[in-house]
Amino acid sequence: MRSARLHDDGLERCPWPGEDPLYMAYHDTEWGVPEYDDRALFEKLILDGFQAGLSWITILRKRDNFRKAFDDFEPAKIVRYSDKKVAALMNEAGIVRNRAKIEGTVNSAKAYLKIMEEGPGFSAFLWDFVDGKPKVNNFKTTASVPASTPVSIKMSKELVARGFKFVGPTIVYAFMQATGMVNDHLVTCHCHETCSKLKKPVRVKSK
Repeated sequence: MRSARLHDDGLERCPWPGEDPLYMAYHDTEWGVPEYDDRALFEKLILDGFQAGLSWITILRKRDNFRKAFDDFEPAKIVRYSDKKVAALMNEAGIVRNRAKIEGTVNSAKAYLKIMEEGPGFSAFLWDFVDGKPKVNNFKTTASVPASTPVSIKMSKELVARGFKFVGPTIVYAFMQATGMVNDHLVTCHCHETCSKLKKPVRVKSK
């Protein structure tokens, strides 16, 4: 059971970034901030899939390499990846070299493009699961934070049904936390209040 941690800069933070500067910056500026950009959401979902079995800091340290290797996560480019391209990615030391996850990224890109063609977009599709606005939790310790929720289970099932890979309920909940669909900063963390006050853009609800 871990509560928020006071750092040398006088700020209390969730305990998971520790003292790692990169991890602390990610915690302070990205994690829990509502993300509504279609492509950015796709990138984060894919990277969370690559995280499966690993720690997020491992992926975060390789994120720039991933972006370069996967054409900045442009789905229209990824769907055209050939077997030769997949083989090249398997030889790319700067990323996580897992064939199932690499091939799964291609399948997920196809599913993403289908959603984009059918309706108001990937962002609207995902945010509709939380009625278009972040759920603000008030957890005091990390022991209170769930690994998955009924909503993440529902989202996971829908993503799987549409052809996405590596989108189990736990991965999806981590994705929801990171993209601000839920605010799981501990209540005493300085980011909890900041994220709770962020403005929400006007969006079209999908049918």
